Amino acid sequence: MRICVLGLWHLGSVTAACLAELGHQVIGVDFDAARVAALNAGLAPVFEPGLEELLRRGLSSGRLRFARLDAGLPAADMVWAACDTPVDDEDEADADFVIAQIVRALPEMNADSVLLISSQLPVGSIRRLEQAAAAQGATAPLRVACCPENLRLGSAVSDFLHPDRLIVGVRCEADRQCLSGLLSPIARSIEWMSVESAEMTKHAINAFLATSIAFANEIAGICESVGADATDVERGLKSERRIGPGAYLSPGGAFSGGTLARDVALLGRTSLEHEIATPLLSAVLPSNNLHKHWARRKLRSHFADLSRITVAVWGLTYKPGTDTLRRSLAVELCDWLLNEGAAVRVHDPMAKDLPPRWSGTVSRLADPLAAAAGADALVIATGWPEYRSVSADQLLAGCDDLLVL
Repeated sequence: MRICVLGLWHLGSVTAACLAELGHQVIGVDFDAARVAALNAGLAPVFEPGLEELLRRGLSSGRLRFARLDAGLPAADMVWAACDTPVDDEDEADADFVIAQIVRALPEMNADSVLLISSQLPVGSIRRLEQAAAAQGATAPLRVACCPENLRLGSAVSDFLHPDRLIVGVRCEADRQCLSGLLSPIARSIEWMSVESAEMTKHAINAFLATSIAFANEIAGICESVGADATDVERGLKSERRIGPGAYLSPGGAFSGGTLARDVALLGRTSLEHEIATPLLSAVLPSNNLHKHWARRKLRSHFADLSRITVAVWGLTYKPGTDTLRRSLAVELCDWLLNEGAAVRVHDPMAKDLPPRWSGTVSRLADPLAAAAGADALVIATGWPEYRSVSADQLLAGCDDLLVL
């Protein structure tokens, strides 16, 4: 199948590379000339394990190439819209930016092509696109479908090529048949539904996961106060057959990034617009925001004067498997420690550069044990796998008395 992928940052570059790996003829298009040039050289716009290998393989096979969208959309059986949706610091998604990118491409689309939307957009966005196409004087209704993005930073290639299942929303049986031929070889299970249901399902999944994290962390806070072990309680919860072993109930850090918070906030705004009370959903973000400061509270409870201590922080990226520091709770913690006057040492196996504002104040060490040696406290802020292999004896060998969080 000839597929045009629109938008070439994380979601689009992974989508294009994986589709080429599956044997399709793929051209990725974007308005950013520098990004297009880098991709044609086999360089990914953001770190993702395995992505650059797929890019180089697709380019060398001739199944994959990239071009500027200014030149128009090439002939394709399908346009896969994979523009990443910007999210600001208030968890507001800039859906207008993505819709504008897609609307610019609509006049160039083949009237028989299916437009498959994977960009993370609020429910109702595809209806807006259909109305935009009609306003442009399209001679036939836009053939549009929705397959909500489900790619996690750090495992996106595997998520695309080996999904548990896919959620796909279509308007008609003909579009379902068209997409089934493309998607059935990828996913063992496809949940077919209406377009609006598919849009809403993505929001509901993220809101459920966010609620589960907030719940688990509140339970862990109570456990800490009454002498219970939160991991034992988690094990007990998952033994309940109505909950199950795969439940998202591990106590740990608050959720960060923009995805979960964005969808909880979006559902909150939608409920207000329709005058629907959602007290449970309304409590998720406040609960999560309180838990973000757990490490700060623990440090304050152990040290009377933070300006007299040295804190080692292991992990700076907002999650393992990526190199991005944006929306990282570890970075926020370091900023707070510096403001309190603490000496801060950091280690991260993947982060390329430290924030410029840390110049001359934060020490970065190439070895995690070296960062922890002589420190008063160690905060494991990002759960990189290599940190799990460090034993307590190794840690204590370089420290007389170390608080580990």
